[in-house]
Amino acid sequence: MTVGAIDPGAAERAVLRPGFGRLALYALLGFSAGLPFYMFNTVLFLRLARHNVDIVTIGYFAWVSLLPTFKFAWAPLLDKYDMPGFGRFWGRRRGWIMVSQLGIFLSTVGMAFTASDRSLPLTALFAVLLAFWTSTLEIAADGWRVELAPTAEEQGPLVAVNQWGYRISMVVAGGGAIYIAAVSDWTFAYLAIGVLAFLPFPLLAAMRSESGRGDGRIAALLTGLLVSASAIAGITVATAAIGWVLLSAIGSVGIDNPDVMKYWVAGLGLLPFLVLGAAVPWLRKLPWHAPLRRSLAVGPYVDVAWRYGLVVIPILLFISIYRTGDVMANTLSHPMFNFLGYGLKQISAADGVVALVSGLLGVTLGGLLAARVSMGWSLVIGGVMSALSNWIFAWLAHQAPGGPVLFSLFGLGVTTGDLDLYLAMAVDQFGHGFEGAVFVVYLSLLVNPRYPAAQYALFSGLAFLIPRLLAGLSGVFQKAIGYDGFFIMAGTMSVAVLVLLPFIVRAKPRPDDDPNATVAVAA
Repeated sequence: MTVGAIDPGAAERAVLRPGFGRLALYALLGFSAGLPFYMFNTVLFLRLARHNVDIVTIGYFAWVSLLPTFKFAWAPLLDKYDMPGFGRFWGRRRGWIMVSQLGIFLSTVGMAFTASDRSLPLTALFAVLLAFWTSTLEIAADGWRVELAPTAEEQGPLVAVNQWGYRISMVVAGGGAIYIAAVSDWTFAYLAIGVLAFLPFPLLAAMRSESGRGDGRIAALLTGLLVSASAIAGITVATAAIGWVLLSAIGSVGIDNPDVMKYWVAGLGLLPFLVLGAAVPWLRKLPWHAPLRRSLAVGPYVDVAWRYGLVVIPILLFISIYRTGDVMANTLSHPMFNFLGYGLKQISAADGVVALVSGLLGVTLGGLLAARVSMGWSLVIGGVMSALSNWIFAWLAHQAPGGPVLFSLFGLGVTTGDLDLYLAMAVDQFGHGFEGAVFVVYLSLLVNPRYPAAQYALFSGLAFLIPRLLAGLSGVFQKAIGYDGFFIMAGTMSVAVLVLLPFIVRAKPRPDDDPNATVAVAA
C-alpha cells in the first residue's frame, strides 16, 4: 500500500492534457476575460469622459471594479457545486465558465443599448453585471488552471499565455472598440466586443465530456441554457435591488462630500486586516475537524490563516497594495488622454499595436523570470516596472498632442505629440504586463491545492481591494494634485510596498493536518 494526496483535478487533466491545446485554450480564456474587463473599466471611463461626465463621478465608477475583489464570497460555491446541465456533461470548471460567458454576452449587450449614458444608474447596473460574470469566469478558469498546473514550472507557461490572451484583448477592447466608436458609435463597439467575448463558448461546448463519452451533449446544452437564463435573470433583478439600496445608503453618508468618502474608504480598506489580526491566533489553534475549517462557506479562507499564521497579515497587505499602480493607471489614463486633446483614433492606436507588442513582451519576460529567478527578486523588479509605468504618465501630462506630421501609419498621420502618447503607453503596458505575470505566479503558489478556486479568488480579490477603493477617489485626487501628481503618487505606492518583502518571501505554510487529505492507494 502507498499513500498519495487526493487529486481533485485528475479528471479535468485527463480531458485537457499538457501541450499546445491547453496553452491555446488558456490564451483564449485570458482573451475572453480581458475583453469585458476593459469594457466596464478603461473603455467605460473614456466613454463617460467623452460624454462630459464629471471626473469625480468617473472615479466613482471605478468602484464597479470592486466586485471582482469580493469574488471569494461566491467562489466556494464553484468549488463545491456543478452548474446544472453544463456541469453534468462538461465538468464543474467548464460548466461555470460556460454560464459565465452567457452572462458576459448579455451584460455587454445591455451596456451597448445604454451607451448614451443618459441614465448613469442604468449604465452602472449593466457594468456591475458585466463585472460579476467576468469575475465568475475568472474564478472557474483560475481554479481549473491551478488544478491543471500545480507546480511553478507548469504555472509559468500557462500564466504567460493566459496573460498574452488578456493583453491581446486590450488591443481589441481598447484599440478596436475605441476605433469602432470613432467611426461608428459606442453601441456598435460594445456589441462587437460582446460577440468576441463569447468565442470560447462554442469551443468548450465542442469538447468531450469529463467522462470522455460524447452522448448526452445536446440534452446537457439545452438544460444548461435554460438554467443559465433563469440564473442570469434572477441575478439581474437582485443586482438592481441591491444597487438601489446601496446607492441610497451611500447617499445618506455623503457621497457628494469627498472628505467624508475618504474616511469611509480608509475604514473599509483597513477593516479586513484589523479583523484578521484579532482572529489569526485563535484560528491557528483550530483542529482539522473544527466546523469553521470544514465549512463550505469559510473553510477555504480559515485554511489560509491556519496555514500561514500571523505572517498572513503582511502577505495579504503586500498582495493588497502591489497592483495599486496598475489599477490607478487604468482609471485615469484615458480620461487624461481625452483631457489633453487626443482623439479617439489616436487613443485607439495607442491601445492597439503599441499596447499589444509592449504588453506581450512584458508578460513573456515576467513569466520567464518568475519560472527561473527567485520569487523575491521577481516581485522587486515587477514593482519597479509598475512604478515606471505610472511615472511615464506624469511626464505625458506635461506634453501635448499635435506638432508636425512625421509619417503615416494605417492611414493616420503620426505627429510628434502622438509619439509621446505611444511611448507612454508602451512603457505602461510593458511594465504592468511584466508585473502582472510575476504576480499571478506568486498568488498561484500561495494556494492550497485542496481549495484552488476559492483561495485564488481570495488572493486575487484582495489584490485589488485597496487599489480599487483608492481608484474610486481618483477624481478627487486629480482635482487636488493634478494628473501629474496623481501618477507620481500611484507609482510611489508600487515601490513603497516592497518594504514588506523580507517578511513574506520566507513564509512557509504548515503541512495539512487533515487525515482525509490522504488516501490509501493500492500498490
